[in-house]
Amino acid sequence: MTDRPFISIEGIVKRFGAQVVFENVHFGIRQGEFVVLIGHSGCGKTTILNILAGLDTPDSGAVIVGHEAITGPSLDRAVIFQSHALLPWLSVAGNIAFAVRSRWPKWDREAVHSHCQRFIDLVGLTGAETKKPAQLSGGMKQRVGIARALAIQPKMLLMDEPFSALDALTRGNLQDEVLRLCAATHQTVFMITHDVDEAILLADRIVLMTNGPYAKVAEIVVNTLPRDRSRHDVHKHPHYYPIRNHIVDFLVERSRRFDEELKGRAYDPMHPSEVRPGIVDPTLAVRNPLPISVTAARHDLSVSRN
Repeated sequence: MTDRPFISIEGIVKRFGAQVVFENVHFGIRQGEFVVLIGHSGCGKTTILNILAGLDTPDSGAVIVGHEAITGPSLDRAVIFQSHALLPWLSVAGNIAFAVRSRWPKWDREAVHSHCQRFIDLVGLTGAETKKPAQLSGGMKQRVGIARALAIQPKMLLMDEPFSALDALTRGNLQDEVLRLCAATHQTVFMITHDVDEAILLADRIVLMTNGPYAKVAEIVVNTLPRDRSRHDVHKHPHYYPIRNHIVDFLVERSRRFDEELKGRAYDPMHPSEVRPGIVDPTLAVRNPLPISVTAARHDLSVSRN
């Protein structure tokens, strides 16, 4: 992972009619980094993901990948949606092969089969190659979606709340799979979620959006937990609850009154503050800090998904 952003979101704005959903959104994603965006419904999370995928366009600003602006969909960017989006008449192998042939149309059948099998094995679906989507559980369908996305070897993987419709046990198992796969492939990932614990488990950095309309990036939380974390014991790390409490406090309180906090204070949307909850040294805890004082709740709070 390098310090130079691989993907640069530069001042994007989105309007629907006269309504400004978000404005002047800036942040970067380094190659090999896992970045999660969190915010309440209506702040434009999915719209930002669609802009990164090339499925939507900003009204102003740009998204730069490498040295080129995104102008439309590309096989360099794979999307995993909330629903599995599988072709029901194709088997597990057929769904993955469909994407692989789109990426490498000149490959022969044996090359396609070998490549698909590698990713079927990688997501733990060995033996299910010939099954149709109707014969699969919800978790297995999402595994096919993950395998299909990884099989085209995208420069960036975009995930739109991919586990939100799954039961808790399946969701946890797939989170473990994503951790393992990203460690194995060094995949660059941008994900949106409402789940604070999921964000802490998976992300290197967590982008916090204020409430819409006129949503903006409030700050970026740097996840200081060790990268080889596990959902079974991640809560035991001394940084876990400071990070969690900071994010929950933002979602419950600060996200709706952020503009009030900014009155009379400097705010540079091009350089959002990076905070490191749990780091005692004040010179390391905040980069480009806003002079605000927030005491995070010390209780186990649940966050509304409305």
